[in-house]
Amino acid sequence: MSSFFDALEHQAPDAREAAMLASLPAQIAHAQASTGAFAELLKGVDATQVNSRAALAQLPVIRKYELLERQKAHRATDVFGGFSAQTFGPGMRRVFASPGTIYEPEGTRPDYWRIARAMFAAGFRQGDLIHNGFSYHFTPAGSMMETGAHALGCTVFPGGTGQTEQQVGAMSELRPAGYAGTPSFLKIILEKAADMGVALPSVKKALVSGEAFPPSLRDWFTARGVAAYQCYATADIGLIAYETEAREGLVLDEGVLVEIVRPGTGDPVPEGEVGELVITTLNPDYPLIRFGTGDLSAVLPGPCPTGRTATRIKGWMGRADQTTKVRGMFVHPGQVNEVAKRFPAVGKARLVVTGEMANDQMTLLVESSEWNDDLRTGIEQAVREVTKLRATVAHRDPGSLPNDGKVIEDARSYQ
Repeated sequence: MSSFFDALEHQAPDAREAAMLASLPAQIAHAQASTGAFAELLKGVDATQVNSRAALAQLPVIRKYELLERQKAHRATDVFGGFSAQTFGPGMRRVFASPGTIYEPEGTRPDYWRIARAMFAAGFRQGDLIHNGFSYHFTPAGSMMETGAHALGCTVFPGGTGQTEQQVGAMSELRPAGYAGTPSFLKIILEKAADMGVALPSVKKALVSGEAFPPSLRDWFTARGVAAYQCYATADIGLIAYETEAREGLVLDEGVLVEIVRPGTGDPVPEGEVGELVITTLNPDYPLIRFGTGDLSAVLPGPCPTGRTATRIKGWMGRADQTTKVRGMFVHPGQVNEVAKRFPAVGKARLVVTGEMANDQMTLLVESSEWNDDLRTGIEQAVREVTKLRATVAHRDPGSLPNDGKVIEDARSYQ
């Protein structure tokens, strides 16, 4: 497991960054020319000038709810809302549907979702049989794993979900090298096998995704002879990051350009600070530019001990959409950031909502090295202007607010 899937994994970081940034202008131009959505969203943008992270950060972030809204608005003419560069036919193998309903295209390139790299890092090799426990209907998870396995030269048993006793029976008789699917379903299968008195000695490895994978569950699998590794992928993007045998965060995939921004904005945060993952994919079929995943994470310093040189992230750290309702009004993270941006002396800001329902109280915690009554009064007025609500403003020293990505903390009692 010390070797690499390909040479991209151990190339010099500067060379990787240069190659990705060099590919940006063409991808931006392609998105503008081939998709109605980005023709509108990036109207007036000179694609040739989007050749740096700073330039990319000036483009709008398209968040999942906006993608859904556009799809719903264009159902009659384009189910993809103008985001797909492909139409039904030879260039599109399948269409999937995620809750919402959001429709996602699958192109025809081998390993379209780029999962083979994560499978390789999890220990799968050509000739392995993989028991695929992801759903094959509606959502793309089953196809993600299967196409990745095929690209790696593996055979797949399409187990899907449910029918636990039959899953155990198939594993017992087919003797797969490992499993792909959610970690919770693998646990259910192993527990059912134990109840049935059926040994599954061939299952030595697993690639899990789709839900949280805490260290306690990882250790549970290890105690039963299964080395399970996780990957982070979405139905819109495909693979974003994957775990290695070092088990020190997740390594970013080679096919995506990742930014971490302050929730509710498109502004990149300093390295190490928790924020929302924003992805620009190099996929020509579904060229999403600055797609906000709604997931929180943070960059880890240094390279992976395995020798992989891509940036590492901590993994999934919660959701970035912290919109909450206060006194009948919705308050968004973007509003909190708008208030903070009005005052150069303000660093981070965090809105804490307390009290009981119908008796809400807002306190805006503000980091600043310069503090006086005039600044406090100005911020209080800005909060009223932006949110139409009153808040108490409290000073905090720079660096004292938690590094957890929260812009709005709902600390109310709901009992």
